[in-house]
Amino acid sequence: MYFKFTFCPIILLLWASLSFAQNVNVVIHGAASIAKTDDNFVCVTLDWWPAEKCDYNQCPWGKAGILNLDLRYGALINAIKAFNPLRIKVGGSLQDNVVYKVGEVSSCPNFMKREDSLFGFSQGCLSMERWDQLNRFFNHTGVKLTFGLNALFGRNESQTEKGLWIGDWQPQNTRDFMQYTISKGYKVDSYEFGNQLSGSGMGAKVDAKQYGKDVIVLKNLVKELYAHPETQPKGIVDGLTHHIYNLGPGDDPNMMNKILDPSYLNQVSQTYKGVSDVVNKFRPQLGAWVSESGGALNGGSKDVSRTFADGFWYLDQMGMASTYDQKVFCRQALIGGNYGLLNATTFVPNPDYYGALLWHRLMGSTVLAVTKESDPDLRVYAHCAKKKPGVSLIFINLSKDRSFNITLSNAKPGDAGKPNYEFVGKQNREEYHLRALTGDIKDDIVCLNDVPMVQTDSEDIPAMDPKLVDASTPISIAAQSIAYVTIRDFEAPACV
Repeated sequence: MYFKFTFCPIILLLWASLSFAQNVNVVIHGAASIAKTDDNFVCVTLDWWPAEKCDYNQCPWGKAGILNLDLRYGALINAIKAFNPLRIKVGGSLQDNVVYKVGEVSSCPNFMKREDSLFGFSQGCLSMERWDQLNRFFNHTGVKLTFGLNALFGRNESQTEKGLWIGDWQPQNTRDFMQYTISKGYKVDSYEFGNQLSGSGMGAKVDAKQYGKDVIVLKNLVKELYAHPETQPKGIVDGLTHHIYNLGPGDDPNMMNKILDPSYLNQVSQTYKGVSDVVNKFRPQLGAWVSESGGALNGGSKDVSRTFADGFWYLDQMGMASTYDQKVFCRQALIGGNYGLLNATTFVPNPDYYGALLWHRLMGSTVLAVTKESDPDLRVYAHCAKKKPGVSLIFINLSKDRSFNITLSNAKPGDAGKPNYEFVGKQNREEYHLRALTGDIKDDIVCLNDVPMVQTDSEDIPAMDPKLVDASTPISIAAQSIAYVTIRDFEAPACV
């Protein structure tokens, strides 16, 4: 029997009120920004994996791959439309094993399991009929598209060094694909060249000098085919992409402890800093993109990735990445594996979907610094509000038995020795509190301001309205909960 929840249990509110409350002052440095993200920072992937992709004795992809996904479902369409727009990156591990059936390519094989092939699958194919279907879907749902190109086409694997692919990239298949795409009027916001082929690579790699040479070929191809500036995808090179799977293997029994350990979550900051430093050193006008991040490797964790607990990792990563000037953060995946934002068979949103949607609606592209008294269980990130005026913050409470009462201060610009201004607002705050339905963070239903987030009878995303709170009261963050807070009358010069 199916039960539709219309409220979250009151007993949990009583339990939360009995938890130890700690007072914390958070200082927002609003005089200047510390980083800038893309307006469409929140991004998701659609992957090529076929149903036969299995890890840890499970095969969680089903019909969620790009070639098999049923694009007609209202729940899927509405979930994407709610972002208005949502950036989707088409790509993944098999993108360098995909040919496009256009031009001189007449054969269009399906992916088949083959142990001696890249990632255990033979070459696959994107037909133009399927590309037409996908673009009608993208156009209907308002997707901002990033497409991952096959950067191994025409190369051969080295006979002397395993995993190294040698020779020049052959662009003809990509040229034919782009020409077809342009002739149909399909909009591609950006192209990604290959999947994890740099450095030591993942499954395959290309020498850095060779890769750079081929990027120039691609750049010239784009400039030739997209003759009018208004139709061109982002210039090349606009972004340096990298992947984040800092939770390790999806079958790790210690996964939950990692997510709740602030010192573990902090470790990946060195990766973000390293990428940002490289970009700033060699070409500051570039942007770093996290073009794929699922937390746990090989399809995610079947016991954690779909639950409320995963939001502690996911939203903290987006907050941290934005402070290091990462322009885009692509979640692996919109659908598929255990880490999809949508259930792979029912298309019902998992808790992380709602956290991502709130970020997209509330957190603007201008990133502000925040400082606070040292309590690592409370994670705080601040941006200018997506819709002016004001600032938006996200609070993540990892503690199981402590709530936090937050007061805010506005950093005094120009003189670190002067005391900060205590902020006393006059307008009601807009608060969005997320917690697990039953209080167990392993729940796969999230409550927003004590209302369970379940799709409507027409498969629409439910209303996600804020709770208006008296500005004279502290911001209260319950144990093991997440809250977005927008303050309209907070004066931050960086947000003007």
